[in-house]
Amino acid sequence: MSQRDKAPEGEQQAMNGTEDPTNDEMLVETDVSDGLSASGNSVSQGVETVISSEDINVWYGDDHALTDITMDIPENSVTAMIGPSGCGKSTFLRCINRMNDLIDVARVEGRLTLRGKNVYDDDVDPVALRRRVGMVFQKPNPFPKSIYENVVYGLKIQGIDADYDAVVEESLKRAALWDEVKDRLHESGLDLSGGQQQRLCIARAIATDPEVLLMDEPASALDPVATSQIEDLVEELAEDYTVVIVTHNMQQAARISDKTAVFLTGGELVEFDDTQKIFENPESQRVEDYITGKFG
Repeated sequence: MSQRDKAPEGEQQAMNGTEDPTNDEMLVETDVSDGLSASGNSVSQGVETVISSEDINVWYGDDHALTDITMDIPENSVTAMIGPSGCGKSTFLRCINRMNDLIDVARVEGRLTLRGKNVYDDDVDPVALRRRVGMVFQKPNPFPKSIYENVVYGLKIQGIDADYDAVVEESLKRAALWDEVKDRLHESGLDLSGGQQQRLCIARAIATDPEVLLMDEPASALDPVATSQIEDLVEELAEDYTVVIVTHNMQQAARISDKTAVFLTGGELVEFDDTQKIFENPESQRVEDYITGKFG
């Protein structure tokens, strides 16, 4: 993560999830919507907008990390965010589920909606929001628990009664991990390979059945084989979820995404369009220069 996108050191463990979350971080009240469902849908030409941002600005202290970000992210699709280090990609991702709330010096202005409801309204519970908007981080971060307990952790801490065995099997199957670990469910998640750990984290994120899945460079620390598995999985997940992925790998964005947002230096969203158009015929000369390797 770049210096601009990096949270202050004291907040990093909460951001990365390297320790068990506290009850305050994970507990969701019985009415998990907490104001988020009191909104209409945004539909255009049969394609529903799930996430919409209008003039989002973010500061870390005096550092203006994002400037007037406006975009509409469609349902059941993969939206990639690309750009050089320090351009604000991860910062914007953390705006969607209000992870920036965990950073004391962060300040967010503008409007960001989930199915038409502003997630920064006073009646929105950030923890309830994060149940609907799951997140997978750059570095695999399984809890020091069994594979089984990793998957059901969110459900248990939120007091959600469910058929845990069925949830574990279904989540691991969706994460393309079930066949590899079905006879090892009570072994530590830390004993898995890096690629398996990341798929376990994906299984944990989808076990609570979110609508949106945020991925912050999920394959950057993995080998090519594991990266390919994650890419295949992302495409499959978009059948059931709206996926937003940050990546430094432009080829990866071109392979797996439907829409691409190009952030450039200064926290500016320079262009957002269908992925094919971005890579073959961008409107902005700056975007073309970045994609062709003239800078970045």
